[in-house]
Amino acid sequence: MDLTAPRLRTRLSCLVYEGLMMFGVVFGAGLLYSIVMQQRHALAMRAGMQAWLFLVIGFYFIWFWSRGRQTLPMKTWHIALVDELGQALSYRRALLRYLFSWLWFLPAALLAWLAGAGKWPTFALLGANMMLWAMTIYLDPQRQYLHDRLAGTRMIARARRDA
Repeated sequence: MDLTAPRLRTRLSCLVYEGLMMFGVVFGAGLLYSIVMQQRHALAMRAGMQAWLFLVIGFYFIWFWSRGRQTLPMKTWHIALVDELGQALSYRRALLRYLFSWLWFLPAALLAWLAGAGKWPTFALLGANMMLWAMTIYLDPQRQYLHDRLAGTRMIARARRDA
């Protein structure tokens, strides 16, 4: 099995597509939560909603990464997720990757919260954090993200099948 990492541009394109998919997942999960909990105002039960969405998003990624190695955007961009030996991920390893992947956002969010930053400085911090995190592939000889290295996973480029 070829364990060559996909180009950064391909990964970031997949990330944008994944964001579009997450919009639908979060919308559906949020609607379900609102109906079941009879939520009448967006700020009511906000912590419960956030916990629910964290679990739903986690289930989505862990399920796809451990079962078929790919989400729909990953299939579209010919990217697969495997362990360091090229095997399918266990649920435990997929959970680790999900938790470590929050490092794309959490350091900047924490810094913004500690600094009492407003809306635009927070967006700037989040953008800078994401750019720096994406660049971590250049620190790794096998061009893996830092969260993949920490979780013991690898993103690999899948060969395209011509129709």
